[in-house]
Amino acid sequence: MFEFIGNFLWLAIAGAASVGGFVTMKRFVHRRLRFVDGVHRRGVPLLAGIAGGFVGLLAAALPLVTPLTAVLFGIGVGTGVAAGRREIKRLPSP
Repeated sequence: MFEFIGNFLWLAIAGAASVGGFVTMKRFVHRRLRFVDGVHRRGVPLLAGIAGGFVGLLAAALPLVTPLTAVLFGIGVGTGVAAGRREIKRLPSP
């Protein structure tokens, strides 16, 4: 029974980390980095995902945060940056 609760809690934390990373980075790129040309370079989402995963690994010292959670957070950050870039490209030119 306790194993089920632990797995469910881990799944909830991992899901919240990945969705939270995605939403936060998409909003940040759309609002703050709209006029920064460097965000449109090809490798920026990958670099942001790696940096997010590294920051998540630093948080892996906490009891319920595992390295897989950190990787999922990095994936969420990278895809959030990519989605924010696409959203910027759809905006009309000023």
